[in-house]
Amino acid sequence: MTLKEVTEKLAEKGKTLSQIYEEAGEDLDFSKVKCLEGDTTAKVDALKALDKEVIDLKAEREKLLELENGRKRALDLAKEMNTPVSPMTHPAGKEGEKPEIKSIGEMFIESKAYQNKGTQEHLDINLKTLFQASAGWDPEATRLGRVELYPLERIGVIDHFPMMTTNTDLIKYMKETTFTNNAGEVAEGETAEAMESAIALTETTQAVEKVIVWLPVTDEQLEDVAGLQDYLNNRLTYMLKAKVDSQLLVGDGSTPNLLGALNYSDLQSQTIGTDPVPDGVYKMFTKIRGAAAATGFAEPSVIFFHPNDWQDIRLLRTADGIYIFGSPTEPGPERIWGVPVVITTAETEHTCVPGDFRMYAAVFMRRGIEFKISDSHDTYFIYGKQAIKCTMRLAVVSFRGSAFCKMASI
Repeated sequence: MTLKEVTEKLAEKGKTLSQIYEEAGEDLDFSKVKCLEGDTTAKVDALKALDKEVIDLKAEREKLLELENGRKRALDLAKEMNTPVSPMTHPAGKEGEKPEIKSIGEMFIESKAYQNKGTQEHLDINLKTLFQASAGWDPEATRLGRVELYPLERIGVIDHFPMMTTNTDLIKYMKETTFTNNAGEVAEGETAEAMESAIALTETTQAVEKVIVWLPVTDEQLEDVAGLQDYLNNRLTYMLKAKVDSQLLVGDGSTPNLLGALNYSDLQSQTIGTDPVPDGVYKMFTKIRGAAAATGFAEPSVIFFHPNDWQDIRLLRTADGIYIFGSPTEPGPERIWGVPVVITTAETEHTCVPGDFRMYAAVFMRRGIEFKISDSHDTYFIYGKQAIKCTMRLAVVSFRGSAFCKMASI
């Protein structure tokens, strides 16, 4: 392809990439992408293929640009120097005529090296100084507009918690801690004293905690780099959300930590023993549903796995080598016993936790993400620095700990 064709094709691919990322949004949710067909996995695969095409086109364009720039530099140098060519390379025409004088650019264009790419050609030119980058022109290079972000996991845990708001620093609610049902039959004329039942309520409190992150940046960077503040806001927002995602599973609930699912009060547990992991998972579901210990009485809405643990489950095979969770040619359902699976490194490896997060857990937001910027920290005013601070205040509540279960050593 010509340089023009490659450039046009590259621009077209770049437009498509921009549309994909715009539709995916800040969280890179590919289920929102409409310009690609298929499920999320198919869309990600299509994006990777498109990315590879762009890389190949860029490499091809660089090669063509190098040739084109070389040609232009040679012609410009020829005009500037107008160096005569050795008679041995271009002998005189007719008798008595002076040798034909050709410029370096003309010699380069007529050479086999230019006309037949990949061959070598010797140009007999007498130059006192070797023409190289240190004594000539440094090749011009334009930096791409793309910023390759650090590989980070997509935020996904908080999506499975109901979100609520609060205007207080404590979340208080009443919890029924005693329920004794002695209802029974009684014959006519007999006493009903034995049927006395009991109910008791206890006030439960969960504190609102603060999550914070900040970053130092110079005045010059904020002034001179277009879009830098938006970029920093985006990355700081991710840092906060990633911390919250982790705390929602592993936080110990002791101030200032949030309460994580692995530390809920009354959380049930299941030992794996010699059971296959799917069997252990189903036994956890049974406990959550209340059949095992007459508690829980909930329906699992999601189960969280570390990627390494889900890998072992996904690769389970029968004795004759058949993959239990689907053929390698298929994306495979990220579900187990019908319950959606969330694969995240926020979960502790070798431990999984399912539960009814939809009904018996919630995130209460006291204040959403707030940005502040100031030069009042330390000596920042003197040295021309700014501190960008990002904070949020929230509480995580588990209304019924027995609606959740954990299994370790999987």
